[in-house]
Amino acid sequence: MSVLSGKNILIGISAGIAAYKTASLVRLFIKLGCDVKVVMTPSAKDFVTPLTLSTLSRNPVLSKFVEDEDHEMWNNHVELGLWGDLLLICPATANTLSKMSTGRCDNLLIATYLSSKCPVYFAPAMDLDMYKHESSKASIDKLISFGNILIPPVFGELASGLIGKGRMAEPVDIVSFIEEDISNKLPLKNKKILITAGPTYEKIDPVRFLGNNSSGKMGFELANTATKLGASVFLISGPTNLQLSNKKIKRIDITSSDEMFNQVKKIYKNFDIIIMSAAVADFKPKIISNNKIKKKNEFISLDLEKTRDILSYIGTNKSNQFIVGFALETDNEFENAKTKLHSKNLDLIVLNSLKDKGAGFGFETNKVSIIDKENKVINFPLKSKELVSYDIFNIIIEKLNE
Repeated sequence: MSVLSGKNILIGISAGIAAYKTASLVRLFIKLGCDVKVVMTPSAKDFVTPLTLSTLSRNPVLSKFVEDEDHEMWNNHVELGLWGDLLLICPATANTLSKMSTGRCDNLLIATYLSSKCPVYFAPAMDLDMYKHESSKASIDKLISFGNILIPPVFGELASGLIGKGRMAEPVDIVSFIEEDISNKLPLKNKKILITAGPTYEKIDPVRFLGNNSSGKMGFELANTATKLGASVFLISGPTNLQLSNKKIKRIDITSSDEMFNQVKKIYKNFDIIIMSAAVADFKPKIISNNKIKKKNEFISLDLEKTRDILSYIGTNKSNQFIVGFALETDNEFENAKTKLHSKNLDLIVLNSLKDKGAGFGFETNKVSIIDKENKVINFPLKSKELVSYDIFNIIIEKLNE
């Protein structure tokens, strides 16, 4: 899955012959799962038609502040600028570069650029001598100093027939440039993360087990979010019906606490961050019947024994791993969570209380408190589990950068 998947891409097109390439560019972004809107300068319509771009982008193409003759509808450049996760100005002609660098706001594209809060990429396209001219160099340098990101033109045949630098990068190379740039800036790039999720089932006999109501949703959201933040993710999951949408995540399915312990023990030293969000059973039957236990008597007793404490094991034996545990409590929540945090040598613990409505097993939402080794507590309101996963990783990233 691309780092651009699900992003809002705003493409600004100015009046250069290379504008014809933007049709392919829009198509590439759409194939990656992006939502695309196009803003054109009025003169850019001489090089590529709005009909083509609106068909490919599945959104109306905008080029003027006011589209209708009665002036009853205007295109809000501020809303456009806020909508985009990134703005790509392509082709960026010498004229548009000059306006961007000086703030000369005489069209919708420049107004949108000046209103944008997102990263701005620009791909110059002009003839050889125009690109070499000091004024063009000054515009590009100034834009870079503003924090805009240059997608350099390439050496090749130009519209004039000359051969040299000034040709706009090809659409596939532009997309690759942006993907690589975003990936290199992700906060968890080069980090390897191990996540456990879901319940464990402890067999009683061939048809029965001891288990819990964990759905695995929190762990799966953590895995998806970690990948979006640039990490390489390995997920060990107990029994669940959940599926991963991101094919980059490596997954192993287990059933029992012993299987989870053995998998974690085998690989945990290979990871930088370990998040133990699985609801591992605390007890298992001492003896597993080979045959289905018949209902002969009114009562039946099971001898239970403790399962192996995975979190305690890796906390005791860790080297440089950053370890996050979860605590689901019903009473004395903070005291119990802090005890678990310190006794198991964790770096953070995420506390859920079953007393909080909408938190815990089975919900799409969660309400957590995060406690660090200094017993600092950060409380969060009820949120979707996706947003909770970002809260957890924001704290992890903050701690890793201390």
